[in-house]
Amino acid sequence: MDLTDYLVIGLFVFIALIIIVPILLFIYLYFKDDRQKQHSILRNFPVIGKVRYFTEHIGPEMRQYLFNADNEGKPFSRKEYQDVVKAGKYKERLIGFGSLRDFDAEGFYIRNTLFPKLTDEMKVDNADKIKTRVYKIDNESLFSRKEHSEEKLVDPYYLKDEDVVVLGEKTCHHPFRVKGLVGQSAMSYGALGERAIQALSKGLGLAGGTWMNTGEGGLSDHHLSGNPDIIMQIGPDLFGVRKPSGEFSWEEFKRKSELPQIKAFEIKLAQGAKTRGGHVEGEKVTEEIAKIRLVEVGKTINSPNRFYEFGDVPSMFNFIEQLRDIGGKPVGMKIVVGDLDALENMISYMKESGKGPDFITVDGGEGGTGATYQELADSVGLPIHSALPIVDEMLKAYGVRDRVKLIASGKLITPDKIAIALAMGADLVNIARGLMISVGCIMAQVCHTNKCPAGVATTDKKLQDGLIVEEKHFRVCNYIISIREGLYNLAAAAGIDSPTQFERKHIVHKDKLGRISPVEDILHAARRTQLQKEG
Repeated sequence: MDLTDYLVIGLFVFIALIIIVPILLFIYLYFKDDRQKQHSILRNFPVIGKVRYFTEHIGPEMRQYLFNADNEGKPFSRKEYQDVVKAGKYKERLIGFGSLRDFDAEGFYIRNTLFPKLTDEMKVDNADKIKTRVYKIDNESLFSRKEHSEEKLVDPYYLKDEDVVVLGEKTCHHPFRVKGLVGQSAMSYGALGERAIQALSKGLGLAGGTWMNTGEGGLSDHHLSGNPDIIMQIGPDLFGVRKPSGEFSWEEFKRKSELPQIKAFEIKLAQGAKTRGGHVEGEKVTEEIAKIRLVEVGKTINSPNRFYEFGDVPSMFNFIEQLRDIGGKPVGMKIVVGDLDALENMISYMKESGKGPDFITVDGGEGGTGATYQELADSVGLPIHSALPIVDEMLKAYGVRDRVKLIASGKLITPDKIAIALAMGADLVNIARGLMISVGCIMAQVCHTNKCPAGVATTDKKLQDGLIVEEKHFRVCNYIISIREGLYNLAAAAGIDSPTQFERKHIVHKDKLGRISPVEDILHAARRTQLQKEG
């Protein structure tokens, strides 16, 4: 046979394969689906029924990238996601043509003044510049984008010394002075991988004037790698400050309190997305994480719903007092507002006893988490715009507001949302998911599986390989600085010279019919409704 014969035979074999193999595969799948007993769709419609499961599987990605409008999508819209990415990667917040906000929907608005503040009238400390890196786009087409990063000196937008927010000013030997209003919310090492924690640590350390909350997973060397100011969170399972038996270790707590990077401690009573103990899948509990937390390697962690060390307000306040006395540093608490009677009883006891926390972190029910149950995330705890003014109002009513600072958290990822929270009573604001996005999170919503494709919420070494700390930490820095700059822009528009001066009078609420209500009226109406229900 000559070459032509071989080519003809080869062609027939190829054609036979592309016809026969699919037919055989179809027959195999048909009988496999027809005989299985788990899925009724596949049993009734063998093979073709697989199309349903395929489209269902890729549905979230299709909606996120193709079908959702810019202002659609949960927990954050495409626009909100891009706002964070632009601020971190390009240190840019400029837009063109007009806002994408739905102005017919109800929402809060910042009241501008006829005569805003000039730039040189603002109380801002930009004396020490920060050396960061930002991206510049060289050329962008439908199928490619050419860009480069370049070094840049930027203004830090620190608060002036007279506006610095101080935690534990009158109660501690070592109060915590904060020169910026925005910091990282609690995110544990273990829920996030070491590269994500390192990028956050180094970025926050570079930005300065901010803080990093360890989350309840305890303090690791990765948190310390960028030398940021740290708030160490203590959860019900006492990770990082416990004995091997699980009891609280005052010796370990004292050792942690002596670290200069730790500026304060936070007792976690609850979290917006999970008013329960923390959860970490066993495959995330590596030898290193187990050593930090003093737990078993590879074993799933379900922390208790509350502390065994206290079970009421007096015993909790005594515990806080002891922590403050031994550590010499501010001690706060993280709560989710739900039971208003219990909240009022606690604040009443603050006045009566003279005891209490140096700060209260109010986490809204819309807050995020690495893992929780649907019923807790969707329906337990008030959202931040309801909870925050209630706490602020109660503290003022009992005359103890000057003793405690309020930190707000709950989807506050852009300067305008943060300014509204400040006006509602917050002294400081925590951000978690915005900072996750700045280090590469694409909102895949698989944080609980250890299969985060961006290498953020995973301890898988292979997946983490895509997260380059040396590059991402600049995005964290840029994001924080960009937010601080935006807050000063909003303050100037409102006629005040510092974002620390935002008050309720600076915001209004517009309903769906266009009617305007001051926040005070909304709050007092809600209070009247509560009193009427009580009798």
